[in-house]
Amino acid sequence: MARINSRQVEAFRAMMLTGSVTEAAKLMAVTQPAVSRLLRDLQALLKMELFERRGTGLVPSAAATALYMEVERSFVGLDRIAAAAEEIRGRRTGTLRIAALPALANGYLPRLAGRFLQERPNLNLAFFGVISPIVIDWVLNAQCDVGFAEVPIAHAGLPSIKLPALARVAVLPSGHRLAAKTSLVPRDFEGETFISLSAGSTSRHLIDQVFHRADVQRVLRVETTLSEIMCGMVSSGLGISLSDPFTAREFENRGVVSRPFLPHIDFEFAAVFPPQRSPSPVALDLVEAVRDALEQLARDDGAAA
Repeated sequence: MARINSRQVEAFRAMMLTGSVTEAAKLMAVTQPAVSRLLRDLQALLKMELFERRGTGLVPSAAATALYMEVERSFVGLDRIAAAAEEIRGRRTGTLRIAALPALANGYLPRLAGRFLQERPNLNLAFFGVISPIVIDWVLNAQCDVGFAEVPIAHAGLPSIKLPALARVAVLPSGHRLAAKTSLVPRDFEGETFISLSAGSTSRHLIDQVFHRADVQRVLRVETTLSEIMCGMVSSGLGISLSDPFTAREFENRGVVSRPFLPHIDFEFAAVFPPQRSPSPVALDLVEAVRDALEQLARDDGAAA
């Protein structure tokens, strides 16, 4: 038995939608005889009369009306597939899974990601804030589509895009005597209680190097793995510290003031991608949006300096 083909079904649907062979032919961009032939062949294959002649026109039979309901379901499914393909081409659909180090995840990146999603109403997001080693682990295991981690990246073979660096800032309790200064240098920290990041971290190493070279002795009373905890301790009035600029901004109205610190100690991070596949287009779009925002932030900070 010959099989029904898609053009026959399309002709049937066009006829049901338009009510005439002439209009169905226009809808399909074929000739009227072609539509008539397709309909005859379909009726012969189905062994049922789909249209009855009334005067000069054709009227659908009860069987045609029942069949049309099934056909329309199929075409709705095809329309959904086409719409999904268009969404994918426009990078507006699916779920994007992000892991980011806490300095970015505690405010800055969620706000940027929220604006990113507003432009893509059918895109969903899974967002995780974890320390850099876990970001790397999750990306390596393809648990995330993109990760944001502090550099250097432990796995040299991991695909990555380095992002614009911003300088760390001094963070002080509101009303601290050093807040009267427009910028701070290592000597200002002599004898001050200092809240530090944990030993062994890249940030801790870079910061300690600067104070060691300047021969400045700080009072190291607290250490923590998270800059958010560090700034929270600063807001209590216990001591002062150096922070990434993102966390410092989150605490500006929470009992903490920030000041430029010289010499600059850059806070550097990169976007990383699973090694097993090419980065997804929407993940690359997000990284580009982050890059643009960071470059604008650097320009704004330069203008304010």
